[in-house]
Amino acid sequence: MNPATTAKPPFDRQGELSDEARVDAAMRSFVREFGVTAAVHMEACVRCGMCAEACHFHVTTGEAKYTPAYKLEPFRRAYFREASPFAPIVRALGLVRKLGIDELQQWQELIYDSCTMCGRCTLVCPMGIDIAELVKEARHGMFRAGLIPERLALMDRAAQQWGSPATPPEDLPDILAEVSEQHGVPIPCDLPQADVLVTAAPAELGDHTKALADAAKILNRLGLKWTMHQGGFDASNIGFNNGDLRLQERLTKALIDTAVKIGAKTILLPECGHAYGAARWEAAKWYDGPLPVRIVHMTEFLDEQIASGKLRVRPIGDTATFHDPCQIVRRGGLEAAARRVLAALGLPLTELKDHGVAGFCCGGGGGVVSNVRAARLRAQVFELKKAQVEATGAKRFVTSCGQCRITLEQGAKATHWNKKPESLLELVAEQLVD
Repeated sequence: MNPATTAKPPFDRQGELSDEARVDAAMRSFVREFGVTAAVHMEACVRCGMCAEACHFHVTTGEAKYTPAYKLEPFRRAYFREASPFAPIVRALGLVRKLGIDELQQWQELIYDSCTMCGRCTLVCPMGIDIAELVKEARHGMFRAGLIPERLALMDRAAQQWGSPATPPEDLPDILAEVSEQHGVPIPCDLPQADVLVTAAPAELGDHTKALADAAKILNRLGLKWTMHQGGFDASNIGFNNGDLRLQERLTKALIDTAVKIGAKTILLPECGHAYGAARWEAAKWYDGPLPVRIVHMTEFLDEQIASGKLRVRPIGDTATFHDPCQIVRRGGLEAAARRVLAALGLPLTELKDHGVAGFCCGGGGGVVSNVRAARLRAQVFELKKAQVEATGAKRFVTSCGQCRITLEQGAKATHWNKKPESLLELVAEQLVD
């Protein structure tokens, strides 16, 4: 048998919808997304190609299909046929072809396997088009059509059932008790009243429990009244990445409603980039008025506590370089905060060639790290980051996003690289002064 005839296609399907129903579901979602801002962006692209040189997938593969503007082509066609000012004329004259199921299926690879929604293309676009945001909106339609990578769909189903792709809430107390015993640090769970609700990313409940224990160590040192809670504990928000708006809303509300229930004024997010986007910047979508709590990322929290003098750390003294997580720095604005923490740790910084808001993505954001099918592309992108880190000559390689850390660890393991990416949070916890 010819292997070419048995190879798995680069797309997955969920549910029993007919091909026609899938296209219709996607189109209805696309049209709903076409507000004024999206419409202006659709009309504004001048095909200059600058986004291509900003995209790590295009830069490392040289393949034209990975050009960010091209990744929006089905979305663009849906706009001109269904929502643009001249849509009736466009349809009547057949100026833009109607989308077909084959095109949607092929598109899955372009917006799930080869886009991390990192926003570097947005940064360089001379017309100010937020390409990353448009990709996120396009994912809403793909989810409704049942056309997302199966591994992400599996995580989505788990989160719908449990509120987390990692564990059901009833297991949280036992998990925290085990982490507490393993690392020798008290971790409160389900307190009826607390000032700070602490959240986690899935890896911190599994392979990276030290990050959770170190967060507890810092919070306990500060003397804060804090807790984790079964009602809302996972901040990673798989719905944000998948395009599952209903799940995104539910998971975000679970965090905020739990904080309100226990009287917490602050929700502390883990070292997770997309948690920052979903909870910090998009939570207001689901509430009519101002949010009733402050939502803060771990990097912001550490920076504030060190600046206030409440948290003191010993200097390390090694040289370091820093990987800027896209959702936290480029799209979230925490470029200076991480560097102030590094300075407090006595880590003279040798910047990567592309750093700060211009930094290249780790290659695993937007759910790509969980998408097994994208492993080859992730490996190619990792080589770009690896070369930039090696060029600095720095002894330490630090980041402030758990998903970035996992992606970089996978790349280092696959290439037998001896640089271990380190967590900014864990370095602070290790250097605490009594």
